[in-house]
Amino acid sequence: MTDEERDIAACLLIEKAERNFEQAQKNADMGYWDLVANRLYYSVFHAVNALMLMDGIHTGMHKGTSAMFGKHYVLTGKFSREEGILYSRLQTMRERADYQNTFSLPEETGLKLISNTEQLLNRIKEVCKNRIDR
Repeated sequence: MTDEERDIAACLLIEKAERNFEQAQKNADMGYWDLVANRLYYSVFHAVNALMLMDGIHTGMHKGTSAMFGKHYVLTGKFSREEGILYSRLQTMRERADYQNTFSLPEETGLKLISNTEQLLNRIKEVCKNRIDR
């Protein structure tokens, strides 16, 4: 993959992350909190994949993406421990929301997660943009 192709692919992943985040917000407006958990997770998942693509880090599965984010970005101090915990928490919630029919996300918690996820997405997008602009 050329640098230009990599940058295009990363931008497409960021766009997908932004669409997923917008879907989370719209589902929150309708009170569909299980879908909020799903869409928030996928927004971060796609953004993290864009970041790792730009750094040449390859993963094959969701757990691998989470583990590599921790190894290459959290443990190195590029992202905070709290941001790593948020990503892991979103992953766990997405799995519970998708596969357990008893999953419940209180509105207050969901709104806080939307805010925290937006901050993390903005940080990832900033890092990706800086790498594309260099």
